Amino acid sequence: MNCLISAGPTREWIDPVRFISNPSSGKMGYALAQVAHNLGMDVTLVSGPVSIEPPSGVKTISVETALEMKDAMLEFSETADLIIMCAAVCDHRPQKKCDHKVAKENIPETLLLQKNPDILKILGSQKKPGQILVGFAAETHDVLASAKKKLIKKNLDWIVVNDVSNHEIGFMSDTNEVIVLGASDEVERISLADKSIIAKKILHVVYPQWQIKAP
Repeated sequence: MNCLISAGPTREWIDPVRFISNPSSGKMGYALAQVAHNLGMDVTLVSGPVSIEPPSGVKTISVETALEMKDAMLEFSETADLIIMCAAVCDHRPQKKCDHKVAKENIPETLLLQKNPDILKILGSQKKPGQILVGFAAETHDVLASAKKKLIKKNLDWIVVNDVSNHEIGFMSDTNEVIVLGASDEVERISLADKSIIAKKILHVVYPQWQIKAP
């Protein structure tokens, strides 16, 4: 059984020393990859730049930008039975990247941006019969309503949502608390726990045929 997981942030470069990014640590995606591997799945992890060690026994593909992540995810999605898009991909990138460092006095007051491709939406539009697609949504308000819209719009089977306005969970934290929404109106609440425990419970919900016994 092939499992494809994305994790971490992307970096969208302005010049060789400056970039746009976000606080994603990759811990949730790495925990999912390790748990999936421990359960006997053949796991490929596509990771943005993080400062944690790759999961043991997992094929890890390192990328940096959203465009690089898109190419890797589409390549490996061809043979994936389960796809979990856990990465926090930057929605935009600078229209122009300078090849040399821009002196601070020459940095424009307005930075022109262009949209990055919506990788999860592309995966949803290309989803194969029997393939299970799971998305993540980091929200700060109207958490469930926002996640439900994404679930439908992007043709997902499941979406995992957490409230990142709560500083005890989510980005950079070792713990998380999530709600898993299903395309058939399932709602599974997973209470505060270490991300390795959250990972086990998420996999139990989205792929119960593996008979995972989460603590």
